[in-house]
Amino acid sequence: MRIVKYLALVVLVAGLSACSSKFKTYDGPEVTHVIVQKSDRRMYLLHQNKVLKAYDIDLGFAPAGHKQFEGDGKTPEGTYRIDRRNPNSDFHLSIGISYPNIRDIAWARAAGKSPGGDIFIHGMPNSKARQRPDWTAGCISVKNREMEDIYAMVKDGTPITLRP
Repeated sequence: MRIVKYLALVVLVAGLSACSSKFKTYDGPEVTHVIVQKSDRRMYLLHQNKVLKAYDIDLGFAPAGHKQFEGDGKTPEGTYRIDRRNPNSDFHLSIGISYPNIRDIAWARAAGKSPGGDIFIHGMPNSKARQRPDWTAGCISVKNREMEDIYAMVKDGTPITLRP
C-alpha cells in the first residue's frame, strides 16, 4: 500500500512540475514599454530606451493597416496597455492588449460594425502548429518558449505601441 501511495505522490508531483514549467520568473530590469514594428515583424521589450529582448513575430492574416472591424484579420496600430493575462490560453500563454479603445469603438460603430476585441500576444496554438506566416485573427504570436519569457517579464499596465 505504501508503494502505491508513493507512486501516486511521484506522479502528482511530476504532473505539477510539468504544468508549472511554463511559468518562469524574472528579476531583471522592469519592462517599461513594448514596441511592435509590424512591417519588420519584430517586437521589442524595453526598459526606458534600452532593448531588453527582441522577438520575431507573426501578425493577423491581413496585417497591413490598423484593425477596424471584427474579422478583418488586421493587427491594431497605436498605443494601448497590457491589461490581462491568460495562463490557460488555447495558445500556450497569452497577455491581453487593451484594444479596442474609445476611438476604435466609435469608428466601428459609425460604420455599423463591431471593432472586435480579444487581441493578445500569445504563443503557438495548443491544438496544431501554425500553418503560415501571419496566421492569427489579429493577435501577435511568438514561439512558446519566448512567450514564457514575455509572460514573466511584461506586467499588466505596461504600455504597448504597435507601429505600421
